[in-house]
Amino acid sequence: MKTMFTTVAITATTLLAIGQEKPKDSLEGKEIALDEVLVSAVRVTKQSPVTFTNLTKEQIKPRNLGQDIPVLMNFLPAVVTTSDAGAGVGYTGIRVRGSDGTRVNVTINGIPYNDAESHGSFWVNMPDFASSTESLQLQRGVGTSTNGSGAFGASLNVLTDAVSDEAFGQISSSIGNFGTLRNNLKFSTGLLNDHVEIAGRLSRISSDGYIDRASSELDSYFLQGSYVDDNTLVKALLFGGHEITYQAWNGIDAATLKSDRTFNSAGIYTDENGNTQFYKNEVDNYRQNHFQLHWNEQITDNWNTNLAIHFTKGRGFFEQYREDDDFSTYGIEPITIDGEDVDKTDLIRRRWLVNDFYGTTFSANYDKERLNLILGGGWNKYEGSHFGEIIWARFSNNRDYEDRYYDDSSTKTDLNLFAKANYSFSDQWSAYGDVQYRTIGYTANGEDTGLVDDTFNFFNPKLGITFDLNRNNNFYLSYARANREPNRNDYESGSPKPEKLNDYELGWRYISPNVQLNTNVYYMGYKDQLVLTGELNDVGAPLRANVGDSYRLGLEVDATIALGNEFKIRPNVALSKNRNRDFVFQRDGELQELGDTHISFSPDIIIGNVFTYQPKENVLFSLLTKFVGEQYMGNIDSEGSKLDAYSQTDFNVQYEINTNSFIKSIVLSGLVNNIFDSLYESNGYFYTFDDDYSVPGTITTYEGAGYYPQAGINFLVGATFNF
Repeated sequence: MKTMFTTVAITATTLLAIGQEKPKDSLEGKEIALDEVLVSAVRVTKQSPVTFTNLTKEQIKPRNLGQDIPVLMNFLPAVVTTSDAGAGVGYTGIRVRGSDGTRVNVTINGIPYNDAESHGSFWVNMPDFASSTESLQLQRGVGTSTNGSGAFGASLNVLTDAVSDEAFGQISSSIGNFGTLRNNLKFSTGLLNDHVEIAGRLSRISSDGYIDRASSELDSYFLQGSYVDDNTLVKALLFGGHEITYQAWNGIDAATLKSDRTFNSAGIYTDENGNTQFYKNEVDNYRQNHFQLHWNEQITDNWNTNLAIHFTKGRGFFEQYREDDDFSTYGIEPITIDGEDVDKTDLIRRRWLVNDFYGTTFSANYDKERLNLILGGGWNKYEGSHFGEIIWARFSNNRDYEDRYYDDSSTKTDLNLFAKANYSFSDQWSAYGDVQYRTIGYTANGEDTGLVDDTFNFFNPKLGITFDLNRNNNFYLSYARANREPNRNDYESGSPKPEKLNDYELGWRYISPNVQLNTNVYYMGYKDQLVLTGELNDVGAPLRANVGDSYRLGLEVDATIALGNEFKIRPNVALSKNRNRDFVFQRDGELQELGDTHISFSPDIIIGNVFTYQPKENVLFSLLTKFVGEQYMGNIDSEGSKLDAYSQTDFNVQYEINTNSFIKSIVLSGLVNNIFDSLYESNGYFYTFDDDYSVPGTITTYEGAGYYPQAGINFLVGATFNF
């Protein structure tokens, strides 16, 4: 490693996981990888008054057997994860502090990953991406200024594989329940002539899913070329994936949950003989390719710069069998068959999304003595095309299947500029300041959105202080302001307002030779928060609505405790109170004042623990436990909207065999998920509807709910051959 870049990495980037790494005796930092300079503008260290947790490649590796990144993050503090197919492969989701995935800002090497329109992060588009991840940092709350959509629950930044000095090859395979199979191939040339490295990965994952027909066929690739010298790091990356996933977003009602918890209604129809059938190709079929080019330059001993350009291409559709659909939905005129008027038909449709996302991010870092200053920002543009095609119809009135029954477009531009400074007044006191200006322009013309032409201008200040009492104790206090624009789905229910958040964090970090402890309290006060209503739209996406005033108040504690040389525990607990203030709801035709109600999908208690036993350097046993308290799936505190509390315990083992042959080592891994075979549901939906027909002159509001069951006991086993 070059000396100058080593200095940059120490001073400008994150230290390894507070609360996640092996215990040490003080809060002082340590040398870390050269590639960390690529995320130095968006990551934080213990010198910043921000609540965060790191997860490294070595911590991910024992459980990395094909499940998605959100599932691998399940045991972090204040995190709840879910899987549509029930076993962690396919569509997965994450919530942090009760905030759903659309409010978790995700960057990959500092490049925005959230979809610009929906704000979602669709990990299914990049299967097996954990195998190309060097580390990730989860900042809870507003966090530090970053690129992309604003963070209202957390921000997650992912660093991809570091430059490898040595050449290697790796073949990995795993197999498990529900027909799950993963194979991947990785390689690196090592540094050629001490300057150039080429590395890559190919992966394929297939699974039948725990839920009926919730199958996944997932392919992905990762290729990077790197150039390194004394003052320069250049990385060019190509990565992406292709997913074909049978739809499983319908969920099931309470009665079906008891009688047939794996039932999937997607694709159901009745054939000409009156028999129930399921359409075989009720799938989501999407391909996404990413290009990133990063250039880091060490200009002087105190100045370094980062410049990146990126381009993402997405193209795909989901296919549906529709029974007895109205001609009018598709612009088809009624026809006469055998003297009878026909205005309905069975048909198969595809709803397409084709989009481009491109732009640049940049930063400059000055680090000298007591001052660390970062100036940065980014400009990004999204261009989306939404259109629908009918590929088959029983009656079509001679319509061409390539005729589009809707054809919408959307454009979004996003410019942000930020300045961050950390100044040490003394060996104990330091101050942090962070200001960001962000301007967004969004236009759309969809039938669901209406005509949209909005511009948003946000100013997001952040400030805080840090106090190092001694080598072992660190305290911080911070305030952060965040603003966030609505997403595409928010326009379905009217004219949504942007959200505003004031986030206050107070924390204490303690480190001794055998104990690392992080504890923090927070208060997040919202204005016009877009909370989940519990309902889904016609493509399974959660709907949100503005509420007036709301807040989240919580306490989070996580620790790493060494019990001798072989045993270690990593407990964490998150206690919170999440409320809508003075909530008003229309029931039975009248507005009712419900007072303070629970915010949907926000459990009051989340507990996790990882217990590890390492009798030898090459053997590791882990017992991982998660408990999630009950939560409401709506905002009206209805008993019918409750999602029961649940717990899950996994067992993980890893054994490495070192050899003196062509194969350098063989790593055997096993993971038993949900070892106590708990029957639980980690997600669901809730809806209300009015009936004004049953009793003339009256309106009655009814409720309904759906659930997404998760798999009982199931296993994954794998082997990795290192060359």
